[in-house]
Amino acid sequence: QGQLIESGGGLVQTGGSLRLSCVVSGRAFSDYHMGWFRQTPGEEREFVAGISRTGGGTAYADSVKGRFKISRDNTKNMVYLQMNSLKPEDTAVYYCNGDRSSAWTHFLDGVRSMDFDSWGQGTQVTVSS
Repeated sequence: QGQLIESGGGLVQTGGSLRLSCVVSGRAFSDYHMGWFRQTPGEEREFVAGISRTGGGTAYADSVKGRFKISRDNTKNMVYLQMNSLKPEDTAVYYCNGDRSSAWTHFLDGVRSMDFDSWGQGTQVTVSS
C-alpha cells in the first residue's frame, strides 16, 4: 500500500555534497520514525540516519556522524538527508523507510536489525576519488 520514492542521488567528487529526498505516500507519515539506509552489491543494508516522528530526535551511524544531517517535513510527507564531505566509501544505493509501532527509544535500539515490509527503488550515490 505504501510508496517510497527516493531522489537526489548522483555522481560527485570526494568532499562534495548531495541532498537526498524521500516522499512517502499511502501511510500516516507523521506516525513513523524515519530512516535512511544504504546498500552496496553483496552487502546487507546499513543504517545511516534516523529521525523521530516530529523531528526532535536524530541518530546517525558512526561512519557518517558529523557529515550527514537528516530532517523531515511532515506537511509534505518528506524526509531528507543532507550529505556533506562525501567520501568514496559513501558510494551506495540509498533508501528510506519507516517504522510506526516503536517508541523513539525502541526505534533507536532496534533499527539496525529491523525488517521492513517493502522498499523503494533507492537512489544511487557515487563518490569518485
